[in-house]
Amino acid sequence: MNAKKRILILYTGGTIGMVPGREGYIPDSSSFRQVLRSIPDLHHPDMAEWELEQFSPLLDSSDITVREWNKIGRVIARDYDRYDGFVVLHGTDTMAYSASALSFMLENLSKPVVFTGAQIPLCQLRSDGRDNLINAMAIAASGKVHEVCLYFHGVLLRGNRATKYSSDQFAAFDSPNAPHLADVGIQIGYHESALRAPCQGPLRLTEFEEIPIGVLKVFPGIQFDLFASIMTERLRGVVLETFGAGNIPSYGHALLPIIEKAYRSGTIITVCSQCPQGTVSLGAYAVSKPLRDVGAVNGRDMTTEAAVTKLYYLFSRHLTKEEIKEQMSRDLRGELTL
Repeated sequence: MNAKKRILILYTGGTIGMVPGREGYIPDSSSFRQVLRSIPDLHHPDMAEWELEQFSPLLDSSDITVREWNKIGRVIARDYDRYDGFVVLHGTDTMAYSASALSFMLENLSKPVVFTGAQIPLCQLRSDGRDNLINAMAIAASGKVHEVCLYFHGVLLRGNRATKYSSDQFAAFDSPNAPHLADVGIQIGYHESALRAPCQGPLRLTEFEEIPIGVLKVFPGIQFDLFASIMTERLRGVVLETFGAGNIPSYGHALLPIIEKAYRSGTIITVCSQCPQGTVSLGAYAVSKPLRDVGAVNGRDMTTEAAVTKLYYLFSRHLTKEEIKEQMSRDLRGELTL
């Protein structure tokens, strides 16, 4: 590692810096800088130089909104030329959403933005936060990564391919439809074929607007008419989590008139699968063909996190409906397999 590399640590909140409170763990800004200073590895001669920027207020990641995504993006854009990489400390619950969001917001990215956090706070015995932070710092300073990614418990994942799949294991994240970017043991083993090349041109930040977007998960016995009232022209985008390869229950075709009405009103319907691994293939089964016929977008193997944040991104660029549909079907940041 090049000790002259400069890394900015952005502390947004989350478990890694929390302390015990009367009603459970709570974010704490007063002691976090001191906690970092007490970690010997952060002051090792081989460690990159680093600075800390703490957000205010610090948030449990359940409270993260579009506003916080924009704030993270603005800080990175503001300091992009001053640092060689960025480490974003974030709560685990919505980390995959935030990593996906930043991957779309930051166009022409050629430096690493590494999200990480912890399942146990740094102030507690057996915290996983120390190793996550140290390895995220090493990755950010390596010069190998040129995109938004997520590091957790020995694996480096593409940010917009990651999803949280465990609430109580140290191995909290995976990317079921994409290879790891690196696996970390005694050595950091980068998978060169999986890494994205650095982009050309100046960094461009697209801040997200607060667009009305919904997620609808299909389940056995669902009463579609209950959702008709929310599928209005105000709802700009919907991610439909279907069974298997894009299948929906027929139930007398009760869902299709609702989707067709939403589509005519300008709502973009993107179909994703409830299966963690695999891809949507509209039309492969008779029960999925109607979705294709009414103009739904095939989300292929995108995660719900990626589909939601990609919709925010494309709507915030003020594209036409047809342009958004076309872009949703294209791979923009490595978020889907064509």
